Amino acid sequence: MINAFQHRYYYCVGFLIFATILTPIFAASFGAANIHFADVISVFKSLFTANGLAPNEVSPLNQRIVLELRLPRIVLAFVAGAGLSIAGSVLQTVTRNPLADPYLFGISSGASFGAVLVISLFSQSGLLSQWFDGVLQVSMLGDNAWWSWSMLSLPLGAFIGASLSVLIVVVLSGFGRSSQVERMLLSGVATSFLFGALTSLLLYFSSPQAAASVLFWSLGSFAKASWAQLWLPSLTVTISLLVMLAFKRQIMALQAGDESAHTLGVNVAKLRLSMLLLCSLITAVLVASCGGIGFVGLMIPHTVRLLFSGRQPMVLTAVVGGLFMVWIDVVARCLLTNQELPVGIITAALGSVFFLFILRHRR
Repeated sequence: MINAFQHRYYYCVGFLIFATILTPIFAASFGAANIHFADVISVFKSLFTANGLAPNEVSPLNQRIVLELRLPRIVLAFVAGAGLSIAGSVLQTVTRNPLADPYLFGISSGASFGAVLVISLFSQSGLLSQWFDGVLQVSMLGDNAWWSWSMLSLPLGAFIGASLSVLIVVVLSGFGRSSQVERMLLSGVATSFLFGALTSLLLYFSSPQAAASVLFWSLGSFAKASWAQLWLPSLTVTISLLVMLAFKRQIMALQAGDESAHTLGVNVAKLRLSMLLLCSLITAVLVASCGGIGFVGLMIPHTVRLLFSGRQPMVLTAVVGGLFMVWIDVVARCLLTNQELPVGIITAALGSVFFLFILRHRR
């Protein structure tokens, strides 16, 4: 016999599958350019044809907007939402704190500091741009060196900053099993303020052009999404999800307490630090790709636990987070006329209310 919980579980899974199929089609219909829903379907059908061309009734401009602008943006939004959601879920589990989140934990602030440091120093209008351009000109690689550096420097700087924030949190919270979990979130908040102050200091000494670009980027946006830049966040989130699924039993054992997990043969300190670094990698790559987007890792895991009570479906958490972020991006680019609202503003507004709700109902 299938009980009421299993009925709800299968219903939610079926709805998510249905929503995952339809969301790209509907989301590609919204934007500054008015493209009919039927034209979007025709463009998507052309992806599975031999010549890859849409019917004649679809203009080449609309086809290019859907395929080259909106579809990469939808994919990046889905990947970002999925990555932040699973990072928040794992952080809440390994720290046994329902308020843990890459944004509140200081990881996002550290990643933002590393990325802003790269932008402020090595961008075309940065403080060290002239010196770095001279180094590239005398090198053997030339333009290829600049392309490689621009592709990898931002994620690398963000990862170094995120790893540094994790190191500071671990040192401040202590290495003892009895005190580490209780002090970890407070250490994360303090680290977040520290890197926020350092980021503001960098912006103060940066050029106006660099400061303006960093300001819009730091609020979170998928406007610069392209197919050429999707491979790094997609590969990072996919591999990280597979690693988390491989260690799911050990991660779940931490919910019973460090002593109980240690009794079951889990190396608690090593597992916790490994998961923190893995969440740092996810956050760093996503911050470098689309800026700082907060509170997604806080809201989505709690929402999934309400839908699937008693379970920890990590794959479904990633799907719900991806769909959530896609529609938040749709709202961001359609809420104001002829203007795009940064995604981070919307998620911060929703997340602050959700944070107060969790505090109010936490036992």
